[in-house]
Amino acid sequence: MSGERTLTDFIRALRSAQVDVSPAEAIDAARALATIGYGDRALMKRGLKGVLAKSETDGETYNRLFDLFFAQRDVAENGSAQHGGDAAGDNRPADGSDPRAPDLLDLAEQGDDAAIAMALERAGRDAGVQDIRFSTQTGYFAQQMMKAMGVERLEKQLLDRLRTQTEAAEADAERLMEIRRDMMGRARAHAQQQFDVYGAGQTEQFREDVLAEKSISALDLSDIRRMNVLVAKLARKLATRHSRRRRRKNRGKLDIRRTLRSNAGLGGVPFDLHWRQKRRDRPKFMVICDVSGSVARYVRFLLLLVHSLKEVVPDLHAYAFSARLKDVGDWLDTDGFEAAMARIIKDISFGSTDYGQALSDLRVDHWQEIDRRTTIIILGDGRSNYGDPRLDLFREATSRAKQTIWLCPEPRSVWGTGDSEMLRYEPHCSTMVQVSNLKSLERAIDTALLAYG
Repeated sequence: MSGERTLTDFIRALRSAQVDVSPAEAIDAARALATIGYGDRALMKRGLKGVLAKSETDGETYNRLFDLFFAQRDVAENGSAQHGGDAAGDNRPADGSDPRAPDLLDLAEQGDDAAIAMALERAGRDAGVQDIRFSTQTGYFAQQMMKAMGVERLEKQLLDRLRTQTEAAEADAERLMEIRRDMMGRARAHAQQQFDVYGAGQTEQFREDVLAEKSISALDLSDIRRMNVLVAKLARKLATRHSRRRRRKNRGKLDIRRTLRSNAGLGGVPFDLHWRQKRRDRPKFMVICDVSGSVARYVRFLLLLVHSLKEVVPDLHAYAFSARLKDVGDWLDTDGFEAAMARIIKDISFGSTDYGQALSDLRVDHWQEIDRRTTIIILGDGRSNYGDPRLDLFREATSRAKQTIWLCPEPRSVWGTGDSEMLRYEPHCSTMVQVSNLKSLERAIDTALLAYG
């Protein structure tokens, strides 16, 4: 197999496992390999890791895939060197045929493991096994590999032996069945190895996509454990997207005053141009959560998501209420998230929900935290048990803030029904949306961060 194809396949495996490798990084990896070479696997592993793995998580995935990917390649390439062939079939005639390649029966009778590994590699490529996405496909691809290796001749001989009812024919038939079982086992093992390299990441991504779209109210205990990992991954994605404060250069309006001042020593010739930059606020979130029984499960994932974004939103204030509002930011910072959530549910979720009282507590104790940089994020169903919703305080709070985003677990069709005050709060919000799953929570936080440029 050519070195270029080997690197291309390995980068494809990394991308399938959600390791982002840009075209520029792929070119850098090729240049690194041109210097390092393929001879020393340990040196090659370290050299490529410095180019292709950009985080600790990427590094762990890289280490796992490198060992899996090159373990099979080493066997196949050693066999190719011994037999003077090409494991990938790169030197075949234009019609794709390979007259040098022995079929499955010949390989089994020779008993050459290196030649078998080389044939499996070639057959796997012919069968498109690199496109495997689910573990349930290993049987299908194993069958396709067997066909590519010429299993038809073996099966024809086996059928002939079974039709010939003699002891010698029966013994030979048993031998052929054993060969077929052994080669099928090898083909399945190869397909499974290719799944581990190319498909496992895609399968995990599919599971995460399904879980992110699943209603939070329908999650079971096992889902919640997996959701914690998924929330952390989404937080890293949002952090990467929003942590770099993009500065637009050589665009927009020319800053004439700065340009003339910086070029005063050059006789006024504007060699060094300056452009007006738009000032961007640092993100500041005030998260207010209704932790009554009907909403508490949603609160967990919102708080986990925003608390995981401390790198992007260092100015984060978190409050929870049912009857009275309390500051829970210190609990999240000092107790650890799981302990803090248990404390929030135990100490705050009891009592009759009262949005008016929560707004009054906010006005008395935390009003000074609301300024032009503040994004107020409210998670709740707006059901206040027919108490005074204190629209006057809500209107004042939203007028002081940069934006107000209300996240409601209930569908819009029931807003304003019964004791719901959602339609009365809505005119004072920048955005009011239903959140039913993790994907909708992610979109809401992404929208909030976009306001900071």
